[in-house]
Amino acid sequence: MLEYAEPVARLIDEFKKLPGIGQKNAQRLAFFILRRPKADVERFAKSLLEVKEKIVFCSVCNNLTDVDPCFYCSSPSRDRSMICVVEEPYNLVAIEKTRSYKGLYHILHGALSPLRRIGPEDLKLANLFPRLKPENNKGVKVREVILATNPTAEGEATAHYIAGLLKPLGVKVTRIAMGMPVGSDLEFVDEVTMDKALANRHEI
Repeated sequence: MLEYAEPVARLIDEFKKLPGIGQKNAQRLAFFILRRPKADVERFAKSLLEVKEKIVFCSVCNNLTDVDPCFYCSSPSRDRSMICVVEEPYNLVAIEKTRSYKGLYHILHGALSPLRRIGPEDLKLANLFPRLKPENNKGVKVREVILATNPTAEGEATAHYIAGLLKPLGVKVTRIAMGMPVGSDLEFVDEVTMDKALANRHEI
């Protein structure tokens, strides 16, 4: 016999599929939804559908966007001679909060991880290299690629792997300074620390 009515049980099961959500948190979320006005729930459901229907990968940098190319790639005010490589779209947001970096981005959507069987072919890396050529970058030559992967074992391995591919191409490759706690995620780093990490980046 089900503990809850079948629609409630199904909702709990769906919430349990979210990262970091176990049975108890799934139950809390389900009952939160049940207590909300119908109009609120309809807006929530509509937002979920819109994300799946309207959000795509930017064809240039792999950012999540509702227009292609994305805001950063199409902006005439960005410094096209610099590309900052990050693991996830929310890492881009963390860097943008510093208001000091004005270049372009490249999002990998992951990091190398042998334990999780994530190899180079699983990252959105291949389209980075054509971007280094002026003819693919609105006539501007890329002079520096900043590797801003997370200060974790996976992030470090990813940065060194990419650096090894870029160095023979004659482009300057830098790594953000490790003023951040080892094992942390850029998403949770405050703006001042992130700004210093960018300012004190070093060539590798």
